[in-house]
Amino acid sequence: MQAILKLDVAGQPRGWLSLQEAISAYARNDVIYGIGDPLPTVFGGIQRLTGIRSSLTLQPIIALNGRVFDEFTPPLSNRTLFRRDDHRCLYCGNQFARQELTRDHVVPASRGGKNEWENVVAACKRCNWLKDCRTPEEASMPLLAVPFRPNAYEWH
Repeated sequence: MQAILKLDVAGQPRGWLSLQEAISAYARNDVIYGIGDPLPTVFGGIQRLTGIRSSLTLQPIIALNGRVFDEFTPPLSNRTLFRRDDHRCLYCGNQFARQELTRDHVVPASRGGKNEWENVVAACKRCNWLKDCRTPEEASMPLLAVPFRPNAYEWH
């Protein structure tokens, strides 16, 4: 059976639709646009008043009306943190192997800093040791980039 690729309004793939689900989406006027060579035409019943047979030409990729699903955030781990920061210490700017990096809390955990994307950065062992339990300002070690929560569109 033919599967139809479903996109959201932003053009991001969101899954596969069966032929029946795609026909229903067209009938509800939920399809914003279609992409690709048309599939074979699907025929329906004959309209009693006009005698015209209904038909529908589907496309293999369709974007559906609705909200954008962008709530995805990768789980916070050293591996994903170092990937976000390009394996670069955000204090000295040098790139390091994963084993040479540590997770640094911008606002130290000992001061109530949370273990969340917006408060952690990749730091080499030396810079993390020099910063100790201070903020970057107190340690005179400004961050080279602002820590952020990655979203689905920049996480590939």
